[in-house]
Amino acid sequence: MTPLEAQFHSAMLDLYRNAKTRCNYTATYFLQMVTDDGGLATARTLLHSAHPASGFAELWECGALDLTVEAQVLRSEFAELFTDEERAIARQRLADYGYRG
Repeated sequence: MTPLEAQFHSAMLDLYRNAKTRCNYTATYFLQMVTDDGGLATARTLLHSAHPASGFAELWECGALDLTVEAQVLRSEFAELFTDEERAIARQRLADYGYRG
C-alpha cells in the first residue's frame, strides 16, 4: 500500500466514524468491506456497482453527502488513485442527488 493509498484508507475509516457521529448511521457492511479489502478496493467496488449503495441514500437523507465514498473520490488529493471514468461516476452520482460540494 502506497502512502497515498494508506491516507485514502484512513479517510474511508473516517467516513464510517463520521457517519455514525453526524447521522447516527452505522455502516456495518461498509466497515467490513474497508477492513477486509482496503479503502481503495472498496471505493472501486462501490463505484462500479450499477446503483449507489444503500448508505448513500442514508447519508443523503441526513444531509451528509460529503461523507460518501463518491465525495472522497473527488477530493483533489486522491485524484491520482482513480480513473477519469471513476471520477465521472462519482461526480454524476453526487450531482443526481443535488450535491454541489
